[in-house]
Amino acid sequence: MNDTDPDKRLMPEEMPGDEPAIESLMDMPAASSDGDKARIGELEAEITRLKDHMMRALAETDNIRKRSVKEREDASKYSVTAFAREMIDIADNFQRAIDAVPAEAKAADPTLKNLMDGIEATERGMMRSLEKQGIKKIEPMGEPFNPNFHEVMFEAPVPGKPGGIVIQVIETGYVIHDRLLRAAKVGVSKGEDGGSHKVDETA
Repeated sequence: MNDTDPDKRLMPEEMPGDEPAIESLMDMPAASSDGDKARIGELEAEITRLKDHMMRALAETDNIRKRSVKEREDASKYSVTAFAREMIDIADNFQRAIDAVPAEAKAADPTLKNLMDGIEATERGMMRSLEKQGIKKIEPMGEPFNPNFHEVMFEAPVPGKPGGIVIQVIETGYVIHDRLLRAAKVGVSKGEDGGSHKVDETA
């Protein structure tokens, strides 16, 4: 009889000893799938952590950049502060010279008038130059007392005027951009309640 008779060949499912191998193969995908899921979860957690770290690093880098820009801007804006303090002392001297000569004297003496006109023109030119650098006078006359920009030198009662209003500017104040360069020394009205505005008695 021919051994290759198809009727006598064993089908794969009838071959002895295959059952355990088939069961093992059936179990492997499930075990592998659980391991992959755990590994994927770990990788996702690591990606989240790295993404958070990266975002924090980017935010910190942006903050450093903004601080650097601000520092450069401030250095540029306020680099003339020391020079400005010297210049406002000169401006004070110009103003004292102008205030020292009464209008009647200038009217009576053409030479004196020409001299004072020249001083006034020089003072105006200097103030224009200072303003180009962001240096401006504080003009507090008639305004409420502001401790951030004014220094009270005296108080005096003024009929019909509430307390804490600037009634005299003794020394001009200045700001450079948004910073105080020198406080304005002022006199303020005294309220009926006698409230104090911390007068500097040592001046």
